Amino acid sequence: AAANGKRVRVVSKSIRCVTMIKHILSLSEQFQGVMCYSADEAVFLSQQGLSDLLVAYPTAVPASIKNVCLAIEKGADITLMVDSVEHVERIDRLAAAHDVTVPLCLDVDMSTQHGPIYFGVKRSPVRSVEAAMRVYEAVRQCSHVRLEGVMGYDAQIAGVMDNVPGQALKNQLMRYLKRKSIPRLTKLRGDVVQALHNAGAGLRFVNGGGSMSLIPTSQDPACTEIAVGSAFYASAIFDNYVDLEFVPAAMFALAVARNPDDEIYTCSGGGYIASGAAGKDRLPSPCLPENSSLLPMEGAGEVQTPVVCKSRTLEPGDPVFLRHAKAGEICERFRTALLIVDGKVEQEVKTYRGDDQCFF
Repeated sequence: AAANGKRVRVVSKSIRCVTMIKHILSLSEQFQGVMCYSADEAVFLSQQGLSDLLVAYPTAVPASIKNVCLAIEKGADITLMVDSVEHVERIDRLAAAHDVTVPLCLDVDMSTQHGPIYFGVKRSPVRSVEAAMRVYEAVRQCSHVRLEGVMGYDAQIAGVMDNVPGQALKNQLMRYLKRKSIPRLTKLRGDVVQALHNAGAGLRFVNGGGSMSLIPTSQDPACTEIAVGSAFYASAIFDNYVDLEFVPAAMFALAVARNPDDEIYTCSGGGYIASGAAGKDRLPSPCLPENSSLLPMEGAGEVQTPVVCKSRTLEPGDPVFLRHAKAGEICERFRTALLIVDGKVEQEVKTYRGDDQCFF
């Protein structure tokens, strides 16, 4: 409902399990296509029977581009991301060597400037209509690539927390900057799309948004689809946003190994820290038993993690369930995932790690 009828492209980096990606796509006709984080991953997913694969980041390694060309030659539906003339020309040269045409998507930077504050991420150098048209002109001069899409990811809306406990002033500032940023980025995205249409670009899709910018992106007439990934697992970091609430759907379990003090239970493993700027919000979050927490001076350890649990007595071997701060990264730690319905294990499925895949 939050997508306002727009198509939803499933973000694979937040899932990292072929079975789950296929399951999500089967849930609704509104879920169409996959946003991959690696060209090699896109090739792998095409071999698993998935199609409409958009690589969300530019690919500069010739071997990876070659693999995409070979996959397209065999019928794969893969679109590569570009944000410079150099990207376009490199892909065109390699595609020509294989006599295939590679679909491209143009990454437009959605960051905004508010006085001295740069609000967003250092992503694409394409920050204006003029810059977008320069890249498109390069595409037009090439014979083995074609522009099929535009992506305008609003990282400062989708990826910046605005409801963090104990940070009231910062939360207010983030919400203010988001309100100021949304109309500006919406205008830029729309202007780029209109300019490309006017120049004859036959765009198949315009991608925007993320799990936490579903609402503003769904209201942008220029966008035809929204990228969603973390919402499906509802990782812990997404508790710290105002606009939307998701039900946690993915956890990992650690076994209690010992009991060094009253109400403190040391578990094996657990130091699965999320990527991004280091901070407490990157730590895993104990969720079951209820009212469990990490020790502030120890956090989650490399080989053991003390957990404070006051709600019940635990014994060695008992599980403690935690949520990872970010969604798909936890799948790099475990070979399989258990799919649980109504308290019963319905299926055990392989993660990317279980499929012996590691793309970065």
